[in-house]
Amino acid sequence: MKISFLLQNAYGIGGTIRSTFNVAGALAARNDVEIVSILRTGEKPRLPLHPKVRLVNLIDQRPEKGVDRDHPLLGQDTPYIPPVEAKGAHFSALTDQRVAEHLAETDADVVVATRPGLVMYLAEFGKDHYLRIGQEHRIYGTHEPSIRAYQDASIPHLDAHTTVSEADAATHREHFPDVKTKIICIPNGCPPSEVEPADPATKLVVAAGRLIPVKRYDLLVSAWATVAAAHPDWKLRLYGRGPEQPKLRAQIDRLGLTESLTLMGAHSPIETEWAKGSIAAVTSREESFGMTIVEAMGCGVPVVATDCPHGPGEIITDGKDGLLVPVGDVEAIAKGLLKLIEDDELRRSMGAAARESAQRYSPERIADAYLQLIDSLGAPRAAAPSADRAQGRPQAEPLPLAKRLRRTAGKIVRPLRRPVARAAKPPVKSVLKDIVVRKPLRPVASCRIDAAGNILVSVDGAGITGEKLSLTVTRRKEGKPVAVPLAKPTTTGGPWTAVLDRAELRLGEGRWDLHVVRADDKARRRVVSHLAEGRGLLDLEPLPGAPFTWWVPYPTVDGYLALRAWHRDAHAEARSVRAGTDEFTVEGTLHGTEFTADSNPVVLGAPRTETAEEVSVDVEVVDPTTFRVSIPYERLRAARGSDESTTWDLSLRVAPGAEPVRIGRLIGDIVDRNKTDMYPTIAGVHPYFTMSSDLAVNLPAMEAAG
Repeated sequence: MKISFLLQNAYGIGGTIRSTFNVAGALAARNDVEIVSILRTGEKPRLPLHPKVRLVNLIDQRPEKGVDRDHPLLGQDTPYIPPVEAKGAHFSALTDQRVAEHLAETDADVVVATRPGLVMYLAEFGKDHYLRIGQEHRIYGTHEPSIRAYQDASIPHLDAHTTVSEADAATHREHFPDVKTKIICIPNGCPPSEVEPADPATKLVVAAGRLIPVKRYDLLVSAWATVAAAHPDWKLRLYGRGPEQPKLRAQIDRLGLTESLTLMGAHSPIETEWAKGSIAAVTSREESFGMTIVEAMGCGVPVVATDCPHGPGEIITDGKDGLLVPVGDVEAIAKGLLKLIEDDELRRSMGAAARESAQRYSPERIADAYLQLIDSLGAPRAAAPSADRAQGRPQAEPLPLAKRLRRTAGKIVRPLRRPVARAAKPPVKSVLKDIVVRKPLRPVASCRIDAAGNILVSVDGAGITGEKLSLTVTRRKEGKPVAVPLAKPTTTGGPWTAVLDRAELRLGEGRWDLHVVRADDKARRRVVSHLAEGRGLLDLEPLPGAPFTWWVPYPTVDGYLALRAWHRDAHAEARSVRAGTDEFTVEGTLHGTEFTADSNPVVLGAPRTETAEEVSVDVEVVDPTTFRVSIPYERLRAARGSDESTTWDLSLRVAPGAEPVRIGRLIGDIVDRNKTDMYPTIAGVHPYFTMSSDLAVNLPAMEAAG
């Protein structure tokens, strides 16, 4: 049986994309499965896709390479999709044409549409020789009225329509009491987590999702003010991006939560970040399902969630694997978080129960639900597409044959040509008989941090061949690789492994790329990142003594596994930075050196402009490795020296005549502190972390300040 999923854009990281990829992969174990991406906007999907699932693209809009980027029909409106949906999902006259042609010619037995506009297309252009199934990933009453009206008109023309919650399925059935379309609940599929389970002892709460009004993250920020006051040693991380970010940033600054609540930006895959927390938080006004809830639970993290329509209450068993709190109630959210924060055993038991509960949503189980639905609708109605052309519906003009090229798994498959006569059989090799052509390397690896702080790298054996393999790390712009042995799998089909020992391996400061190298033919290939786990870095401390070193593994924006390293004779770690009305205070720890009884340390501000003066402020020594310093804003204004914008880089001089030690924030699991650890501008003074995660302070130009 061939099952085809219509997806708007397979090259993003949204929940519908993840769910479709997950279920398609599970179905592909027993069926012929394809995903038809209406738009192609990247070279390859950002989420992992099962190799047996074919990816077909209808419109190529890749930057620079896309052959359809300037197609005139892209600028023409579609009469089939309401304007709100068309604008949000980039539907146009060209999508009308390409989708209509595809639905007329597909040889699929089942076609599944995954968003409202695609449901409308399936109802309008779909054929009777295959089953037509629509999906609803939101809640019935939350669609914009025109989208709701168009979708209501489409549903009766489908064989089945699925929702992701039982409550929403009931709502749909109430609105369609007389239609033959089968309406049932099939939740989203979420695979079991591959990362190390969360540590219940970690003092970190995690939330993740689009920063949009319906998620009500403003309530979470307000609740966190209560939590942070009671437990200042706990932190909250909020992952995601969206239009609410500026408002949330301002709210965090206003409540003085900059050191305990961090806006992390988008992250994929998100499961490595769920596993860093011991509690997850969901504060939505409504949730059609709650994919993030299942993902967090799968990592062994109990969730405190608002009991909103419709998903959380169907996923979480209150008091067993998570907590449900009233919608919109800041105090209740804070109490729920505090209940788990203050009860270590409850946190541990709920985390274990959450991990077990998440198995209900495995892609295999969801795939079985789809197969049962298909069976209940009757046998597939496969017939020649050409036998079922017109049904009174408008049909798009067919594209020229040259343009009807099906892209499968990233490759263009052209129509078969007439076979040519076979050439004569070549003679037996004599000169070239000993030449061996090796398979190309395609290394894919995951990594995690062990208790000693070493990075354990596991390379999937399916992508590499050979006997003598090594892993190399190469600093960018330098080109001198450092080799580490790759150990053969200890079990059949297991991974090749390497250990980056932080006590033995000396890596200079910078960014390092990982490659697998084969000795036999000198083949060298960069390592693709599967999972870069940083949970082990959260509570890890640097090795004692000098030099100071720190490594953070991470996936690059183009999907490769990389390592950021810092290597310094000494380092002053800014554990906290607090901006007051008249000064900002830095508290930190010293690594690679110590204070002495007669140190007389000072913090130095080195100006980046010639007209400004160096700033020197006395340091309070708390113990041989701990310090505190407050830098008055007036001291910076006095040292400005001109009206132009001035920036000072901050260092700690341990004793008179000693070499200054840069102050920064390097310890932990975050690669770029300048993107996450933000501070407000108060009285024109803005402390911030640079691209190298070192601490600096800026005063804007006098005109800008005024």
